[in-house]
Amino acid sequence: MYRGVRIAAVVPAYKEENHIAQVIETMPDFVDDIVIVDDCSPDDTSGAARRADDGRVTLIRHEVNQGVGGAVLTAHKAAMELGSDINVVMAGDAQMDPDYLPQLLDPVVDGYGFAKANRFFSGESFAGMPGYRIFGNIVLSFMTKLASGYWHIFDPQNGYTAIRTEVLRRLPMNKVAARYSFENDLLIHLNILDVPIVDVPIPAVYGNEVSSIKLRKVIPELLAMLFGGFWRRVWWKYMVWSFSAVALLLIAGIALIVMGLVAGIWVLAASVGSPTAGSVMLAVVPFVLGVQMLLVSLQLDIQASPNRPTMHPMKERT
Repeated sequence: MYRGVRIAAVVPAYKEENHIAQVIETMPDFVDDIVIVDDCSPDDTSGAARRADDGRVTLIRHEVNQGVGGAVLTAHKAAMELGSDINVVMAGDAQMDPDYLPQLLDPVVDGYGFAKANRFFSGESFAGMPGYRIFGNIVLSFMTKLASGYWHIFDPQNGYTAIRTEVLRRLPMNKVAARYSFENDLLIHLNILDVPIVDVPIPAVYGNEVSSIKLRKVIPELLAMLFGGFWRRVWWKYMVWSFSAVALLLIAGIALIVMGLVAGIWVLAASVGSPTAGSVMLAVVPFVLGVQMLLVSLQLDIQASPNRPTMHPMKERT
Protein backbone atom coordinates (compact mmCIF):
# COMPACT_ATOMS: atom_id res chain seq x y z
CA MET A 1 0.00 0.00 0.00
CA TYR A 2 0.94 3.65 -0.38
CA ARG A 3 0.04 5.80 2.63
CA GLY A 4 -2.43 3.11 3.62
CA VAL A 5 -4.19 3.21 0.24
CA ARG A 6 -4.43 0.20 -2.10
CA ILE A 7 -2.75 0.97 -5.42
CA ALA A 8 -3.16 -0.82 -8.75
CA ALA A 9 -0.99 -0.21 -11.79
CA VAL A 10 -2.91 -0.69 -15.04
CA VAL A 11 -0.66 -1.44 -18.00
CA PRO A 12 -1.94 -1.37 -21.60
CA ALA A 13 0.46 -3.32 -23.81
CA TYR A 14 0.63 -3.81 -27.56
CA LYS A 15 3.70 -5.40 -29.14
CA GLU A 16 5.74 -4.85 -25.95
CA GLU A 17 7.52 -8.21 -25.75
CA ASN A 18 10.84 -6.41 -25.28
CA HIS A 19 9.70 -3.92 -22.63
CA ILE A 20 6.93 -5.44 -20.49
CA ALA A 21 9.32 -7.35 -18.19
CA GLN A 22 11.13 -4.08 -17.37
CA VAL A 23 7.80 -2.46 -16.48
CA ILE A 24 6.98 -5.30 -14.07
CA GLU A 25 10.47 -5.57 -12.54
CA THR A 26 10.74 -1.82 -11.84
CA MET A 27 7.25 -1.50 -10.33
CA PRO A 28 7.59 -0.13 -6.75
CA ASP A 29 6.81 -2.46 -3.84
CA PHE A 30 3.94 -0.25 -2.64
CA VAL A 31 1.94 -1.13 -5.78
CA ASP A 32 -0.43 -3.91 -4.71
CA ASP A 33 -1.67 -5.11 -8.10
CA ILE A 34 -0.33 -4.94 -11.65
CA VAL A 35 -3.06 -5.43 -14.25
CA ILE A 36 -1.60 -5.99 -17.72
CA VAL A 37 -3.87 -6.01 -20.76
CA ASP A 38 -2.26 -7.47 -23.86
CA ASP A 39 -4.27 -5.77 -26.60
CA CYS A 40 -4.14 -8.66 -29.09
CA SER A 41 -0.39 -8.30 -29.69
CA PRO A 42 1.01 -10.31 -32.59
CA ASP A 43 4.23 -10.94 -30.61
CA ASP A 44 4.82 -12.73 -27.29
CA THR A 45 3.88 -9.85 -24.98
CA SER A 46 1.76 -12.13 -22.80
CA GLY A 47 4.52 -14.74 -22.54
CA ALA A 48 7.06 -12.11 -21.52
CA ALA A 49 4.70 -10.87 -18.81
CA ARG A 50 4.25 -14.41 -17.45
CA ARG A 51 7.98 -15.06 -17.44
CA ALA A 52 8.52 -12.00 -15.25
CA ASP A 53 6.92 -14.15 -12.52
CA ASP A 54 5.53 -11.43 -10.24
CA GLY A 55 2.70 -12.53 -7.95
CA ARG A 56 1.05 -9.12 -8.21
CA VAL A 57 0.39 -9.51 -11.96
CA THR A 58 -3.07 -10.12 -13.37
CA LEU A 59 -2.78 -10.75 -17.12
CA ILE A 60 -5.68 -10.20 -19.51
CA ARG A 61 -5.46 -10.69 -23.28
CA HIS A 62 -7.86 -9.09 -25.74
CA GLU A 63 -8.76 -11.41 -28.59
CA VAL A 64 -9.62 -8.34 -30.70
CA ASN A 65 -7.50 -5.18 -30.66
CA GLN A 66 -9.43 -2.40 -28.88
CA GLY A 67 -6.86 0.39 -28.89
CA VAL A 68 -4.94 1.89 -26.01
CA GLY A 69 -8.06 3.36 -24.43
CA GLY A 70 -9.91 0.06 -24.63
CA ALA A 71 -6.98 -1.71 -22.95
CA VAL A 72 -6.81 0.91 -20.19
CA LEU A 73 -10.54 0.67 -19.51
CA THR A 74 -10.40 -3.14 -19.34
CA ALA A 75 -7.53 -2.87 -16.85
CA HIS A 76 -9.37 -0.25 -14.76
CA LYS A 77 -12.39 -2.53 -14.44
CA ALA A 78 -10.24 -5.49 -13.42
CA ALA A 79 -8.30 -3.39 -10.89
CA MET A 80 -11.52 -2.20 -9.28
CA GLU A 81 -12.64 -5.81 -8.91
CA LEU A 82 -9.36 -6.47 -7.09
CA GLY A 83 -10.28 -3.75 -4.58
CA SER A 84 -8.01 -0.87 -5.61
CA ASP A 85 -8.48 2.64 -4.22
CA ILE A 86 -6.33 4.39 -6.82
CA ASN A 87 -5.39 3.19 -10.30
CA VAL A 88 -2.26 4.48 -12.00
CA VAL A 89 -1.71 4.00 -15.72
CA MET A 90 1.77 2.93 -16.78
CA ALA A 91 2.53 2.22 -20.43
CA GLY A 92 3.88 -1.13 -21.48
CA ASP A 93 6.86 0.46 -23.24
CA ALA A 94 8.56 1.57 -19.99
CA GLN A 95 8.34 5.27 -20.90
CA MET A 96 6.80 6.16 -17.53
CA ASP A 97 9.37 6.46 -14.76
CA PRO A 98 8.09 4.59 -11.65
CA ASP A 99 10.31 6.76 -9.42
CA TYR A 100 7.77 9.57 -9.90
CA LEU A 101 4.78 7.51 -8.78
CA PRO A 102 4.66 9.14 -5.30
CA GLN A 103 4.46 12.63 -6.85
CA LEU A 104 1.52 11.45 -8.95
CA LEU A 105 -0.24 9.64 -6.11
CA ASP A 106 0.09 12.26 -3.35
CA PRO A 107 -2.38 14.83 -4.76
CA VAL A 108 -4.96 12.08 -5.41
CA VAL A 109 -4.64 10.74 -1.88
CA ASP A 110 -4.94 14.31 -0.55
CA GLY A 111 -8.13 15.33 -2.37
CA TYR A 112 -7.84 15.45 -6.15
CA GLY A 113 -9.84 12.97 -8.18
CA PHE A 114 -7.32 12.70 -11.02
CA ALA A 115 -3.67 13.57 -11.57
CA LYS A 116 -1.70 13.48 -14.80
CA ALA A 117 1.92 13.90 -15.73
CA ASN A 118 3.10 16.92 -17.70
CA ARG A 119 6.30 16.42 -19.68
CA PHE A 120 6.52 20.08 -20.69
CA PHE A 121 6.87 21.73 -17.30
CA SER A 122 9.81 23.97 -18.30
CA GLY A 123 11.32 25.54 -21.39
CA GLU A 124 14.07 22.92 -21.40
CA SER A 125 11.44 20.20 -21.88
CA PHE A 126 11.16 21.18 -25.56
CA ALA A 127 14.92 20.96 -26.15
CA GLY A 128 15.73 18.78 -29.14
CA MET A 129 12.07 18.50 -30.20
CA PRO A 130 11.33 19.44 -33.85
CA GLY A 131 9.49 22.72 -34.29
CA TYR A 132 6.45 21.10 -35.88
CA ARG A 133 6.02 18.83 -32.84
CA ILE A 134 6.26 21.79 -30.46
CA PHE A 135 3.63 23.62 -32.53
CA GLY A 136 1.44 20.52 -32.65
CA ASN A 137 1.61 20.03 -28.88
CA ILE A 138 0.68 23.66 -28.23
CA VAL A 139 -2.26 23.57 -30.66
CA LEU A 140 -3.52 20.23 -29.34
CA SER A 141 -3.22 21.41 -25.73
CA PHE A 142 -5.24 24.55 -26.49
CA MET A 143 -7.93 22.60 -28.32
CA THR A 144 -8.16 20.12 -25.44
CA LYS A 145 -8.40 22.98 -22.93
CA LEU A 146 -11.31 24.41 -24.94
CA ALA A 147 -13.06 21.05 -25.37
CA SER A 148 -12.49 19.71 -21.85
CA GLY A 149 -12.82 22.91 -19.83
CA TYR A 150 -9.61 22.16 -17.90
CA TRP A 151 -7.79 25.38 -18.72
CA HIS A 152 -4.95 24.84 -16.22
CA ILE A 153 -3.50 21.68 -17.80
CA PHE A 154 -1.01 20.98 -20.59
CA ASP A 155 0.29 17.90 -22.41
CA PRO A 156 -3.16 16.24 -22.71
CA GLN A 157 -1.82 13.17 -24.55
CA ASN A 158 0.26 12.14 -21.56
CA GLY A 159 -1.16 8.83 -20.35
CA TYR A 160 0.77 8.69 -17.06
CA THR A 161 -2.21 9.25 -14.77
CA ALA A 162 -3.66 8.37 -11.39
CA ILE A 163 -7.39 8.26 -10.69
CA ARG A 164 -9.59 7.37 -7.73
CA THR A 165 -11.74 4.33 -8.24
CA GLU A 166 -14.68 6.25 -6.78
CA VAL A 167 -14.34 8.58 -9.78
CA LEU A 168 -14.13 5.62 -12.18
CA ARG A 169 -17.40 4.26 -10.77
CA ARG A 170 -19.11 7.51 -11.76
CA LEU A 171 -17.68 7.49 -15.28
CA PRO A 172 -19.72 6.06 -18.19
CA MET A 173 -16.68 4.01 -19.21
CA ASN A 174 -18.49 2.39 -22.13
CA LYS A 175 -18.82 5.87 -23.70
CA VAL A 176 -15.19 6.99 -23.42
CA ALA A 177 -13.24 6.91 -26.69
CA ALA A 178 -11.22 3.71 -26.86
CA ARG A 179 -8.40 4.64 -29.24
CA TYR A 180 -5.80 7.40 -29.41
CA SER A 181 -8.26 10.13 -28.37
CA PHE A 182 -8.85 8.29 -25.09
CA GLU A 183 -6.93 10.73 -22.86
CA ASN A 184 -8.66 13.78 -24.37
CA ASP A 185 -12.14 12.29 -24.17
CA LEU A 186 -11.52 11.16 -20.60
CA LEU A 187 -10.78 14.77 -19.61
CA ILE A 188 -14.08 15.89 -21.14
CA HIS A 189 -16.02 13.24 -19.19
CA LEU A 190 -14.19 14.18 -15.96
CA ASN A 191 -15.08 17.86 -16.39
CA ILE A 192 -18.74 17.02 -16.93
CA LEU A 193 -18.57 15.25 -13.54
CA ASP A 194 -16.76 18.30 -12.06
CA VAL A 195 -13.77 16.18 -10.96
CA PRO A 196 -10.81 18.26 -9.70
CA ILE A 197 -7.57 17.39 -11.52
CA VAL A 198 -3.94 18.46 -11.30
CA ASP A 199 -0.88 18.47 -13.55
CA VAL A 200 2.29 16.98 -12.06
CA PRO A 201 5.71 17.79 -13.60
CA ILE A 202 7.18 14.43 -14.64
CA PRO A 203 9.71 13.94 -17.47
CA ALA A 204 9.22 11.13 -19.98
CA VAL A 205 11.69 8.30 -20.45
CA TYR A 206 12.53 7.82 -24.12
CA GLY A 207 14.08 4.58 -25.32
CA ASN A 208 14.07 2.52 -28.50
CA GLU A 209 10.30 2.01 -28.61
CA VAL A 210 8.57 2.54 -31.95
CA SER A 211 5.25 4.37 -32.18
CA SER A 212 2.44 2.69 -34.12
CA ILE A 213 0.41 5.90 -34.46
CA LYS A 214 -0.80 6.70 -37.98
CA LEU A 215 -1.20 10.48 -37.93
CA ARG A 216 -3.38 10.65 -41.05
CA LYS A 217 -5.94 8.48 -39.27
CA VAL A 218 -5.51 9.80 -35.74
CA ILE A 219 -5.72 13.56 -36.39
CA PRO A 220 -9.18 13.59 -38.07
CA GLU A 221 -10.50 11.22 -35.39
CA LEU A 222 -9.11 13.44 -32.64
CA LEU A 223 -10.46 16.68 -34.13
CA ALA A 224 -13.93 15.18 -34.56
CA MET A 225 -13.89 13.89 -30.98
CA LEU A 226 -12.82 17.29 -29.56
CA PHE A 227 -15.52 19.13 -31.51
CA GLY A 228 -18.25 16.71 -30.45
CA GLY A 229 -16.88 16.53 -26.91
CA PHE A 230 -17.01 20.30 -26.50
CA TRP A 231 -20.69 20.44 -27.36
CA ARG A 232 -21.40 17.36 -25.23
CA ARG A 233 -19.78 19.08 -22.25
CA VAL A 234 -21.71 22.30 -22.85
CA TRP A 235 -24.95 20.36 -23.18
CA TRP A 236 -24.61 18.38 -19.94
CA LYS A 237 -22.72 20.80 -17.74
CA TYR A 238 -24.23 24.14 -18.74
CA MET A 239 -27.67 23.26 -20.11
CA VAL A 240 -29.12 20.00 -18.79
CA TRP A 241 -27.82 20.02 -15.22
CA SER A 242 -27.89 23.78 -14.77
CA PHE A 243 -28.77 26.29 -17.48
CA SER A 244 -25.79 28.58 -17.10
CA ALA A 245 -24.85 31.99 -18.46
CA VAL A 246 -22.02 30.17 -20.25
CA ALA A 247 -24.49 28.37 -22.52
CA LEU A 248 -26.70 31.44 -22.96
CA LEU A 249 -23.80 33.68 -23.97
CA LEU A 250 -22.28 30.99 -26.18
CA ILE A 251 -25.46 30.31 -28.14
CA ALA A 252 -26.43 33.98 -28.39
CA GLY A 253 -22.89 34.94 -29.40
CA ILE A 254 -22.74 32.38 -32.20
CA ALA A 255 -26.20 33.42 -33.42
CA LEU A 256 -25.21 37.10 -33.52
CA ILE A 257 -21.93 36.35 -35.32
CA VAL A 258 -23.79 34.35 -37.97
CA MET A 259 -26.37 37.13 -38.23
CA GLY A 260 -23.64 39.71 -38.73
CA LEU A 261 -21.85 37.63 -41.37
CA VAL A 262 -25.09 36.99 -43.29
CA ALA A 263 -25.97 40.68 -43.10
CA GLY A 264 -22.51 41.64 -44.29
CA ILE A 265 -22.71 39.32 -47.30
CA TRP A 266 -26.17 40.67 -48.12
CA VAL A 267 -24.96 44.28 -47.85
CA LEU A 268 -22.01 43.64 -50.16
CA ALA A 269 -24.18 41.79 -52.69
CA ALA A 270 -27.06 44.27 -52.69
CA SER A 271 -25.12 47.55 -52.58
CA VAL A 272 -24.52 49.56 -55.69
CA GLY A 273 -21.40 51.57 -55.04
CA SER A 274 -20.48 52.24 -51.41
CA PRO A 275 -22.84 50.76 -48.80
CA THR A 276 -24.63 53.18 -46.48
CA ALA A 277 -23.55 53.67 -42.86
CA GLY A 278 -26.81 52.09 -41.68
CA SER A 279 -26.33 48.93 -43.72
CA VAL A 280 -22.74 48.61 -42.49
CA MET A 281 -23.91 48.93 -38.89
CA LEU A 282 -26.49 46.22 -39.56
CA ALA A 283 -23.63 43.82 -40.16
CA VAL A 284 -20.96 45.12 -37.77
CA VAL A 285 -22.99 45.57 -34.57
CA PRO A 286 -24.30 41.97 -34.28
CA PHE A 287 -20.87 40.58 -35.20
CA VAL A 288 -18.97 42.63 -32.60
CA LEU A 289 -21.59 41.99 -29.93
CA GLY A 290 -21.44 38.25 -30.70
CA VAL A 291 -17.66 38.18 -30.35
CA GLN A 292 -17.91 39.95 -27.00
CA MET A 293 -20.47 37.40 -25.79
CA LEU A 294 -18.20 34.53 -26.82
CA LEU A 295 -15.28 36.07 -24.94
CA VAL A 296 -17.36 36.48 -21.77
CA SER A 297 -18.61 32.90 -22.13
CA LEU A 298 -15.00 31.73 -22.44
CA GLN A 299 -14.00 33.70 -19.35
CA LEU A 300 -16.82 32.18 -17.30
CA ASP A 301 -15.86 28.68 -18.49
CA ILE A 302 -12.25 29.27 -17.41
CA GLN A 303 -13.42 30.41 -13.98
CA ALA A 304 -15.57 27.27 -13.66
CA SER A 305 -12.63 24.92 -14.30
CA PRO A 306 -12.42 22.47 -11.34
CA ASN A 307 -8.73 22.95 -10.45
CA ARG A 308 -8.72 22.71 -6.66
CA PRO A 309 -9.09 19.58 -4.49
CA THR A 310 -12.69 19.16 -3.39
CA MET A 311 -12.77 15.45 -2.50
CA HIS A 312 -12.13 14.10 0.98
CA PRO A 313 -8.54 12.99 1.65
CA MET A 314 -8.30 9.21 1.52
CA LYS A 315 -8.03 7.51 4.90
CA GLU A 316 -5.66 4.70 5.70
CA ARG A 317 -7.28 1.27 5.68
CA THR A 318 -7.47 -0.51 9.01
